[in-house]
Amino acid sequence: METKERKSVASRILYIIVVFILIFVAVKLYERFEEKNFNDFVRSEYHLYSSDFKRDSNVKYSKSDSYRITSNTPNDAMFYKEITVTPNTPYKVTCMVKTEDVKTVKEVSSGGAHISIADTIEKSKSVTGTQDWEKLEFIFNSKSRTSIKLGFRLGGYDDNCTGTAWFSDFTIESGYQSEDNNWNFACFVFTSTDVTLQEKEIKLTMRTTDVSDMRQNMSRFKTSCEELSKGKMKVNYDFITIQEPITSLSYDDENGYYVGPENVENIIEPYINGKNYDHIFICLRLGDNEHQADIPVYDWIGLGGMDYLGIGFSNIRLPNSDKNYTYKYDGMVNTFPEEVFVHEFLHSLERIAKEYGYDRPELHDYAKYGYTEDRLNGLKKWYEDYMNCNIKTTEGYIGINSKVYTLRPNHEDDFIYSYKIDEFKEPSNIIEKIKQVITKAFDNVRVMTKKEEGNNT
Repeated sequence: METKERKSVASRILYIIVVFILIFVAVKLYERFEEKNFNDFVRSEYHLYSSDFKRDSNVKYSKSDSYRITSNTPNDAMFYKEITVTPNTPYKVTCMVKTEDVKTVKEVSSGGAHISIADTIEKSKSVTGTQDWEKLEFIFNSKSRTSIKLGFRLGGYDDNCTGTAWFSDFTIESGYQSEDNNWNFACFVFTSTDVTLQEKEIKLTMRTTDVSDMRQNMSRFKTSCEELSKGKMKVNYDFITIQEPITSLSYDDENGYYVGPENVENIIEPYINGKNYDHIFICLRLGDNEHQADIPVYDWIGLGGMDYLGIGFSNIRLPNSDKNYTYKYDGMVNTFPEEVFVHEFLHSLERIAKEYGYDRPELHDYAKYGYTEDRLNGLKKWYEDYMNCNIKTTEGYIGINSKVYTLRPNHEDDFIYSYKIDEFKEPSNIIEKIKQVITKAFDNVRVMTKKEEGNNT
Protein backbone atom coordinates (compact mmCIF):
# COMPACT_ATOMS: atom_id res chain seq x y z
CA MET A 1 0.00 0.00 0.00
CA GLU A 2 2.80 2.34 0.94
CA THR A 3 4.45 1.80 -2.43
CA LYS A 4 1.18 2.54 -4.25
CA GLU A 5 0.69 5.75 -2.25
CA ARG A 6 4.23 6.86 -3.08
CA LYS A 7 3.61 6.21 -6.76
CA SER A 8 0.35 8.17 -6.56
CA VAL A 9 2.08 11.14 -4.93
CA ALA A 10 4.89 10.98 -7.46
CA SER A 11 2.35 10.92 -10.30
CA ARG A 12 0.60 14.00 -8.92
CA ILE A 13 3.88 15.84 -8.53
CA LEU A 14 4.86 14.90 -12.06
CA TYR A 15 1.45 16.05 -13.33
CA ILE A 16 1.83 19.39 -11.56
CA ILE A 17 5.34 19.82 -12.97
CA VAL A 18 4.12 19.03 -16.50
CA VAL A 19 1.24 21.52 -16.12
CA PHE A 20 3.63 24.25 -14.96
CA ILE A 21 5.98 23.47 -17.84
CA LEU A 22 3.10 23.71 -20.30
CA ILE A 23 1.96 27.01 -18.78
CA PHE A 24 5.54 28.33 -18.92
CA VAL A 25 5.91 27.28 -22.56
CA ALA A 26 2.50 28.77 -23.44
CA VAL A 27 3.41 32.08 -21.76
CA LYS A 28 6.70 32.20 -23.63
CA LEU A 29 4.92 31.39 -26.87
CA TYR A 30 2.39 34.13 -26.18
CA GLU A 31 5.15 36.64 -25.42
CA ARG A 32 6.96 35.62 -28.57
CA PHE A 33 3.94 36.04 -30.79
CA GLU A 34 2.36 38.93 -28.87
CA GLU A 35 3.77 41.56 -31.23
CA LYS A 36 2.12 39.90 -34.23
CA ASN A 37 -1.07 38.84 -32.46
CA PHE A 38 -3.89 40.91 -33.97
CA ASN A 39 -6.69 39.22 -32.03
CA ASP A 40 -8.54 37.76 -35.04
CA PHE A 41 -8.23 40.96 -37.07
CA VAL A 42 -7.35 40.51 -40.75
CA ARG A 43 -4.47 42.66 -41.99
CA SER A 44 -4.95 44.25 -45.39
CA GLU A 45 -2.78 46.48 -47.59
CA TYR A 46 -3.10 48.12 -50.99
CA HIS A 47 0.64 47.65 -51.55
CA LEU A 48 1.34 44.21 -50.04
CA TYR A 49 4.10 43.83 -47.46
CA SER A 50 4.80 47.58 -47.43
CA SER A 51 3.37 48.41 -43.98
CA ASP A 52 4.34 47.02 -40.59
CA PHE A 53 1.59 45.69 -38.28
CA LYS A 54 2.53 45.14 -34.63
CA ARG A 55 1.13 45.06 -31.12
CA ASP A 56 2.91 47.75 -29.11
CA SER A 57 3.47 47.23 -25.37
CA ASN A 58 5.37 50.52 -24.99
CA VAL A 59 2.96 52.99 -26.59
CA LYS A 60 -0.51 52.18 -25.33
CA TYR A 61 -3.60 53.98 -24.02
CA SER A 62 -4.70 51.43 -21.42
CA LYS A 63 -3.62 48.02 -20.09
CA SER A 64 -3.88 46.22 -23.43
CA ASP A 65 -1.14 46.57 -26.02
CA SER A 66 -2.08 48.98 -28.77
CA TYR A 67 -2.40 48.01 -32.44
CA ARG A 68 0.23 49.80 -34.49
CA ILE A 69 0.47 50.41 -38.24
CA THR A 70 3.65 51.96 -39.65
CA SER A 71 3.95 52.89 -43.33
CA ASN A 72 7.38 54.19 -44.32
CA THR A 73 6.27 54.36 -47.94
CA PRO A 74 2.80 55.55 -49.07
CA ASN A 75 0.20 52.86 -48.54
CA ASP A 76 -3.42 52.21 -47.64
CA ALA A 77 -3.26 49.73 -44.74
CA MET A 78 -5.89 48.51 -42.32
CA PHE A 79 -6.77 45.68 -39.99
CA TYR A 80 -10.42 44.65 -39.99
CA LYS A 81 -12.84 42.13 -38.54
CA GLU A 82 -15.94 40.83 -40.30
CA ILE A 83 -18.86 41.20 -37.91
CA THR A 84 -22.51 40.21 -38.11
CA VAL A 85 -24.99 43.11 -38.14
CA THR A 86 -28.77 43.37 -38.06
CA PRO A 87 -30.21 45.04 -41.19
CA ASN A 88 -31.60 48.60 -40.87
CA THR A 89 -29.84 49.18 -37.53
CA PRO A 90 -27.59 52.07 -36.44
CA TYR A 91 -24.18 51.26 -34.97
CA LYS A 92 -21.58 53.35 -33.19
CA VAL A 93 -17.91 52.36 -33.12
CA THR A 94 -15.25 54.12 -31.04
CA CYS A 95 -11.54 53.77 -30.49
CA MET A 96 -8.59 55.75 -29.21
CA VAL A 97 -6.00 56.78 -31.79
CA LYS A 98 -2.55 58.34 -31.61
CA THR A 99 -0.51 59.43 -34.64
CA GLU A 100 3.06 60.31 -35.44
CA ASP A 101 4.02 62.18 -38.63
CA VAL A 102 1.00 60.88 -40.60
CA LYS A 103 0.96 62.46 -44.05
CA THR A 104 -1.34 61.97 -47.03
CA VAL A 105 -0.05 61.83 -50.59
CA LYS A 106 -2.65 64.26 -51.88
CA GLU A 107 -2.53 67.81 -50.62
CA VAL A 108 -6.30 67.82 -50.09
CA SER A 109 -7.43 64.42 -48.86
CA SER A 110 -9.91 62.56 -46.67
CA GLY A 111 -7.20 60.04 -45.75
CA GLY A 112 -5.37 59.55 -42.46
CA ALA A 113 -5.92 57.38 -39.39
CA HIS A 114 -9.61 56.53 -39.12
CA ILE A 115 -12.33 53.91 -38.69
CA SER A 116 -14.01 52.64 -41.84
CA ILE A 117 -16.01 49.89 -43.48
CA ALA A 118 -13.84 48.04 -45.99
CA ASP A 119 -14.81 48.35 -49.66
CA THR A 120 -17.02 51.41 -49.00
CA ILE A 121 -16.54 55.16 -48.54
CA GLU A 122 -18.16 55.02 -45.08
CA LYS A 123 -15.71 56.34 -42.50
CA SER A 124 -15.08 58.44 -39.43
CA LYS A 125 -13.13 61.67 -39.51
CA SER A 126 -9.40 61.22 -40.18
CA VAL A 127 -6.45 62.16 -37.98
CA THR A 128 -3.19 63.33 -39.57
CA GLY A 129 0.08 64.84 -38.37
CA THR A 130 1.37 64.10 -34.87
CA GLN A 131 -1.46 63.91 -32.35
CA ASP A 132 -1.71 62.51 -28.83
CA TRP A 133 -4.42 59.99 -27.94
CA GLU A 134 -7.88 61.14 -28.96
CA LYS A 135 -11.25 59.45 -29.31
CA LEU A 136 -12.59 58.58 -32.74
CA GLU A 137 -16.29 57.92 -33.27
CA PHE A 138 -17.91 56.33 -36.30
CA ILE A 139 -21.70 56.10 -36.69
CA PHE A 140 -23.16 54.06 -39.54
CA ASN A 141 -26.28 52.13 -40.48
CA SER A 142 -26.17 48.50 -41.58
CA LYS A 143 -28.88 49.26 -44.18
CA SER A 144 -29.60 46.04 -46.11
CA ARG A 145 -26.40 44.31 -44.99
CA THR A 146 -26.09 41.33 -42.65
CA SER A 147 -22.32 41.57 -42.20
CA ILE A 148 -19.60 44.18 -42.67
CA LYS A 149 -15.82 44.36 -42.56
CA LEU A 150 -15.11 46.93 -39.86
CA GLY A 151 -11.60 48.32 -40.18
CA PHE A 152 -9.08 50.57 -38.45
CA ARG A 153 -7.09 52.25 -41.15
CA LEU A 154 -4.03 54.29 -42.03
CA GLY A 155 -4.73 55.53 -45.53
CA GLY A 156 -8.00 56.10 -47.37
CA TYR A 157 -10.25 54.86 -50.14
CA ASP A 158 -8.79 57.46 -52.51
CA ASP A 159 -5.35 58.17 -51.01
CA ASN A 160 -2.30 56.63 -49.35
CA CYS A 161 -0.44 57.65 -46.19
CA THR A 162 2.95 57.49 -44.53
CA GLY A 163 3.63 57.62 -40.78
CA THR A 164 2.53 55.66 -37.73
CA ALA A 165 -0.88 55.22 -36.11
CA TRP A 166 -1.74 53.44 -32.88
CA PHE A 167 -5.30 52.19 -32.23
CA SER A 168 -6.70 51.01 -28.91
CA ASP A 169 -9.81 50.42 -26.79
CA PHE A 170 -12.33 49.44 -29.45
CA THR A 171 -16.06 49.51 -28.66
CA ILE A 172 -19.21 48.91 -30.69
CA GLU A 173 -22.86 49.37 -29.78
CA SER A 174 -26.15 49.15 -31.63
CA GLY A 175 -28.88 51.76 -31.38
CA TYR A 176 -32.45 52.20 -32.56
CA GLN A 177 -33.54 53.61 -35.91
CA SER A 178 -35.72 56.66 -35.45
CA GLU A 179 -38.96 56.93 -37.41
CA ASP A 180 -38.64 60.72 -37.48
CA ASN A 181 -39.23 62.35 -40.89
CA ASN A 182 -37.95 65.79 -39.84
CA TRP A 183 -34.86 66.46 -41.96
CA ASN A 184 -32.25 68.97 -40.76
CA PHE A 185 -30.32 70.88 -43.43
CA ALA A 186 -27.30 73.17 -43.29
CA CYS A 187 -26.88 75.61 -46.17
CA PHE A 188 -23.35 77.06 -46.23
CA VAL A 189 -22.92 80.05 -48.53
CA PHE A 190 -19.25 80.75 -49.26
CA THR A 191 -19.08 84.36 -50.39
CA SER A 192 -15.61 84.04 -51.92
CA THR A 193 -13.46 81.55 -53.78
CA ASP A 194 -9.68 82.03 -53.85
CA VAL A 195 -7.89 79.17 -55.61
CA THR A 196 -4.76 78.69 -57.69
CA LEU A 197 -5.10 76.51 -60.79
CA GLN A 198 -2.19 75.93 -63.14
CA GLU A 199 -0.20 78.66 -61.35
CA LYS A 200 -2.99 81.18 -61.92
CA GLU A 201 -4.70 82.74 -58.91
CA ILE A 202 -8.45 83.04 -59.33
CA LYS A 203 -10.51 85.17 -56.96
CA LEU A 204 -14.30 85.22 -57.15
CA THR A 205 -16.81 87.00 -54.94
CA MET A 206 -20.57 86.68 -54.49
CA ARG A 207 -22.77 89.72 -54.80
CA THR A 208 -25.21 90.65 -52.04
CA THR A 209 -28.05 89.66 -54.36
CA ASP A 210 -26.48 86.20 -54.78
CA VAL A 211 -26.61 85.58 -51.04
CA SER A 212 -30.17 86.89 -50.95
CA ASP A 213 -31.18 84.51 -53.78
CA MET A 214 -29.71 81.54 -51.89
CA ARG A 215 -31.55 82.54 -48.73
CA GLN A 216 -34.88 82.84 -50.53
CA ASN A 217 -34.34 79.50 -52.29
CA MET A 218 -33.73 77.70 -49.01
CA SER A 219 -37.02 79.08 -47.73
CA ARG A 220 -38.74 77.93 -50.90
CA PHE A 221 -36.92 74.56 -50.70
CA LYS A 222 -38.41 73.93 -47.26
CA THR A 223 -41.94 74.60 -48.55
CA SER A 224 -41.46 72.66 -51.77
CA CYS A 225 -40.12 69.51 -50.09
CA GLU A 226 -43.08 69.39 -47.74
CA GLU A 227 -45.59 70.08 -50.51
CA LEU A 228 -44.04 67.86 -53.20
CA SER A 229 -43.79 64.93 -50.77
CA LYS A 230 -47.39 65.57 -49.64
CA GLY A 231 -46.26 65.86 -46.04
CA LYS A 232 -44.11 62.73 -46.02
CA MET A 233 -41.12 64.82 -44.91
CA LYS A 234 -40.55 68.04 -42.99
CA VAL A 235 -37.61 70.42 -43.35
CA ASN A 236 -35.66 72.44 -40.81
CA TYR A 237 -32.58 74.37 -41.89
CA ASP A 238 -29.81 76.73 -40.85
CA PHE A 239 -28.53 79.30 -43.32
CA ILE A 240 -24.86 80.06 -42.67
CA THR A 241 -22.83 82.67 -44.53
CA ILE A 242 -19.07 82.01 -44.56
CA GLN A 243 -16.64 84.84 -45.23
CA GLU A 244 -13.55 82.60 -45.18
CA PRO A 245 -12.79 81.71 -48.82
CA ILE A 246 -12.74 78.29 -50.40
CA THR A 247 -9.04 77.78 -51.18
CA SER A 248 -8.98 74.32 -52.79
CA LEU A 249 -11.14 72.37 -55.22
CA SER A 250 -11.59 68.71 -56.14
CA TYR A 251 -11.59 67.43 -59.71
CA ASP A 252 -12.80 64.50 -61.77
CA ASP A 253 -13.00 63.92 -65.51
CA GLU A 254 -16.81 63.79 -65.56
CA ASN A 255 -17.62 66.98 -63.64
CA GLY A 256 -14.47 69.10 -63.78
CA TYR A 257 -13.85 71.13 -60.62
CA TYR A 258 -16.17 71.01 -57.63
CA VAL A 259 -16.11 71.25 -53.82
CA GLY A 260 -15.75 67.95 -52.00
CA PRO A 261 -16.11 67.55 -48.22
CA GLU A 262 -12.32 67.52 -47.81
CA ASN A 263 -12.11 71.02 -49.36
CA VAL A 264 -14.22 72.67 -46.65
CA GLU A 265 -14.19 70.19 -43.75
CA ASN A 266 -12.00 72.32 -41.48
CA ILE A 267 -14.21 75.37 -42.06
CA ILE A 268 -17.65 73.82 -41.59
CA GLU A 269 -16.80 71.32 -38.82
CA PRO A 270 -17.30 73.83 -35.96
CA TYR A 271 -20.78 74.63 -37.30
CA ILE A 272 -21.72 70.96 -37.66
CA ASN A 273 -20.62 69.54 -34.31
CA GLY A 274 -23.63 68.60 -32.19
CA LYS A 275 -26.16 69.83 -34.75
CA ASN A 276 -27.35 66.46 -36.14
CA TYR A 277 -27.60 67.68 -39.72
CA ASP A 278 -28.92 65.24 -42.31
CA HIS A 279 -27.82 67.08 -45.45
CA ILE A 280 -25.37 69.86 -46.34
CA PHE A 281 -25.57 72.32 -49.21
CA ILE A 282 -22.42 74.20 -50.24
CA CYS A 283 -23.28 77.28 -52.31
CA LEU A 284 -20.38 78.84 -54.19
CA ARG A 285 -19.23 80.76 -57.23
CA LEU A 286 -16.83 79.09 -59.68
CA GLY A 287 -17.02 81.68 -62.42
CA ASP A 288 -18.41 85.06 -63.43
CA ASN A 289 -18.62 87.28 -66.50
CA GLU A 290 -14.89 87.98 -66.29
CA HIS A 291 -13.66 84.48 -65.35
CA GLN A 292 -15.99 82.21 -67.31
CA ALA A 293 -13.39 79.67 -68.43
CA ASP A 294 -10.78 79.89 -65.66
CA ILE A 295 -12.28 77.03 -63.62
CA PRO A 296 -13.45 74.26 -65.99
CA VAL A 297 -16.87 72.92 -64.97
CA TYR A 298 -18.53 70.32 -67.19
CA ASP A 299 -22.23 70.99 -67.55
CA TRP A 300 -23.46 71.06 -63.95
CA ILE A 301 -25.18 73.75 -61.95
CA GLY A 302 -25.75 71.45 -58.97
CA LEU A 303 -23.79 68.37 -57.92
CA GLY A 304 -25.20 65.83 -55.46
CA GLY A 305 -24.97 62.26 -54.26
CA MET A 306 -21.84 62.95 -52.19
CA ASP A 307 -21.34 61.96 -48.56
CA TYR A 308 -19.66 63.62 -45.58
CA LEU A 309 -19.37 61.35 -42.52
CA GLY A 310 -22.71 59.76 -43.39
CA ILE A 311 -24.40 63.09 -44.19
CA GLY A 312 -25.65 63.98 -47.68
CA PHE A 313 -23.44 66.61 -49.34
CA SER A 314 -24.27 68.74 -52.41
CA ASN A 315 -22.84 71.65 -54.39
CA ILE A 316 -25.01 74.53 -55.57
CA ARG A 317 -23.07 76.52 -58.17
CA LEU A 318 -24.01 80.05 -59.10
CA PRO A 319 -24.17 80.71 -62.86
CA ASN A 320 -21.42 82.81 -64.44
CA SER A 321 -23.78 85.38 -65.91
CA ASP A 322 -25.53 87.86 -63.63
CA LYS A 323 -28.43 87.81 -66.13
CA ASN A 324 -29.12 84.12 -65.55
CA TYR A 325 -32.47 83.40 -63.86
CA THR A 326 -31.72 79.86 -62.61
CA TYR A 327 -32.04 80.91 -58.95
CA LYS A 328 -34.32 83.92 -59.34
CA TYR A 329 -38.09 83.84 -59.01
CA ASP A 330 -39.93 85.54 -61.87
CA GLY A 331 -43.56 84.87 -62.76
CA MET A 332 -42.75 85.23 -66.46
CA VAL A 333 -39.48 83.25 -66.53
CA ASN A 334 -38.99 80.90 -63.55
CA THR A 335 -41.48 80.00 -60.81
CA PHE A 336 -39.40 77.09 -59.45
CA PRO A 337 -35.96 78.65 -58.66
CA GLU A 338 -35.33 76.15 -55.85
CA GLU A 339 -35.30 73.29 -58.37
CA VAL A 340 -31.53 72.68 -58.16
CA PHE A 341 -31.76 72.33 -54.36
CA VAL A 342 -34.64 69.85 -54.71
CA HIS A 343 -32.87 67.91 -57.45
CA GLU A 344 -29.59 67.52 -55.56
CA PHE A 345 -31.32 66.46 -52.35
CA LEU A 346 -33.29 63.86 -54.30
CA HIS A 347 -29.98 62.38 -55.44
CA SER A 348 -29.30 61.66 -51.77
CA LEU A 349 -32.74 60.07 -51.32
CA GLU A 350 -32.08 58.06 -54.47
CA ARG A 351 -28.80 56.78 -52.98
CA ILE A 352 -30.42 56.00 -49.61
CA ALA A 353 -33.21 54.04 -51.30
CA LYS A 354 -30.65 51.98 -53.21
CA GLU A 355 -28.52 51.29 -50.11
CA TYR A 356 -31.55 50.08 -48.14
CA GLY A 357 -32.65 47.82 -50.97
CA TYR A 358 -35.67 49.78 -52.27
CA ASP A 359 -36.32 49.80 -56.02
CA ARG A 360 -36.55 53.26 -57.58
CA PRO A 361 -36.16 54.83 -61.03
CA GLU A 362 -33.06 56.86 -61.86
CA LEU A 363 -33.63 60.53 -61.10
CA HIS A 364 -32.36 61.55 -64.55
CA ASP A 365 -34.64 59.14 -66.41
CA TYR A 366 -37.66 61.47 -66.51
CA ALA A 367 -37.87 61.44 -70.34
CA LYS A 368 -37.99 57.62 -70.28
CA TYR A 369 -41.30 57.86 -68.38
CA GLY A 370 -42.78 60.59 -70.56
CA TYR A 371 -41.97 63.70 -68.49
CA THR A 372 -40.74 66.94 -70.06
CA GLU A 373 -39.41 70.21 -68.68
CA ASP A 374 -41.99 72.96 -68.29
CA ARG A 375 -40.87 76.48 -69.23
CA LEU A 376 -41.86 77.98 -65.86
CA ASN A 377 -41.84 74.97 -63.52
CA GLY A 378 -39.00 72.89 -64.87
CA LEU A 379 -39.41 69.24 -63.80
CA LYS A 380 -41.63 69.97 -60.85
CA LYS A 381 -44.27 67.39 -61.87
CA TRP A 382 -41.60 64.71 -62.22
CA TYR A 383 -40.25 65.45 -58.75
CA GLU A 384 -43.73 65.32 -57.24
CA ASP A 385 -44.52 61.93 -58.75
CA TYR A 386 -41.02 60.68 -57.96
CA MET A 387 -41.39 61.65 -54.29
CA ASN A 388 -44.81 59.98 -54.01
CA CYS A 389 -44.16 56.74 -55.90
CA ASN A 390 -46.68 57.92 -58.50
CA ILE A 391 -44.77 57.37 -61.77
CA LYS A 392 -47.02 55.24 -63.93
CA THR A 393 -45.56 52.22 -65.74
CA THR A 394 -47.03 49.13 -67.37
CA GLU A 395 -46.17 47.19 -64.22
CA GLY A 396 -47.63 49.68 -61.74
CA TYR A 397 -46.49 52.85 -60.01
CA ILE A 398 -42.86 53.51 -59.05
CA GLY A 399 -40.83 56.16 -57.24
CA ILE A 400 -39.32 56.76 -53.80
CA ASN A 401 -40.76 54.39 -51.19
CA SER A 402 -42.37 56.42 -48.36
CA LYS A 403 -40.21 54.50 -45.85
CA VAL A 404 -37.14 56.31 -47.19
CA TYR A 405 -38.28 59.59 -45.60
CA THR A 406 -37.70 58.04 -42.17
CA LEU A 407 -34.22 56.74 -43.05
CA ARG A 408 -32.35 59.87 -42.07
CA PRO A 409 -28.62 59.62 -41.27
CA ASN A 410 -28.03 58.31 -37.77
CA HIS A 411 -26.83 60.57 -34.94
CA GLU A 412 -26.04 60.42 -31.23
CA ASP A 413 -29.76 60.61 -30.41
CA ASP A 414 -30.17 57.11 -31.82
CA PHE A 415 -27.96 55.68 -29.05
CA ILE A 416 -29.73 56.95 -25.94
CA TYR A 417 -30.86 53.37 -25.33
CA SER A 418 -28.04 51.40 -26.89
CA TYR A 419 -26.81 47.83 -26.63
CA LYS A 420 -23.09 47.17 -26.28
CA ILE A 421 -21.66 44.36 -28.40
CA ASP A 422 -18.65 42.32 -27.30
CA GLU A 423 -16.79 42.06 -30.61
CA PHE A 424 -13.34 43.30 -29.56
CA LYS A 425 -12.69 41.47 -26.31
CA GLU A 426 -9.00 41.23 -25.39
CA PRO A 427 -7.60 38.38 -23.22
CA SER A 428 -7.83 39.75 -19.67
CA ASN A 429 -5.70 37.20 -17.78
CA ILE A 430 -3.02 34.58 -18.29
CA ILE A 431 -5.54 31.75 -18.71
CA GLU A 432 -7.36 33.56 -21.50
CA LYS A 433 -4.01 34.42 -23.13
CA ILE A 434 -2.90 30.78 -23.06
CA LYS A 435 -6.28 29.65 -24.40
CA GLN A 436 -5.97 32.15 -27.25
CA VAL A 437 -2.48 30.91 -28.16
CA ILE A 438 -3.62 27.26 -28.15
CA THR A 439 -6.77 28.06 -30.16
CA LYS A 440 -4.77 29.98 -32.76
CA ALA A 441 -2.26 27.14 -32.98
CA PHE A 442 -5.01 24.57 -33.65
CA ASP A 443 -6.67 26.96 -36.14
CA ASN A 444 -3.38 27.29 -38.02
CA VAL A 445 -2.98 23.51 -38.09
CA ARG A 446 -6.51 23.13 -39.47
CA VAL A 447 -5.85 25.74 -42.17
CA MET A 448 -2.58 24.08 -43.16
CA THR A 449 -4.29 20.66 -43.23
CA LYS A 450 -7.05 21.94 -45.49
CA LYS A 451 -4.49 23.51 -47.82
CA GLU A 452 -2.54 20.25 -47.95
CA GLU A 453 -5.72 18.29 -48.67
CA GLY A 454 -6.57 20.77 -51.41
CA ASN A 455 -3.13 20.41 -52.95
CA ASN A 456 -3.37 16.62 -52.87
CA THR A 457 -6.78 16.80 -54.54
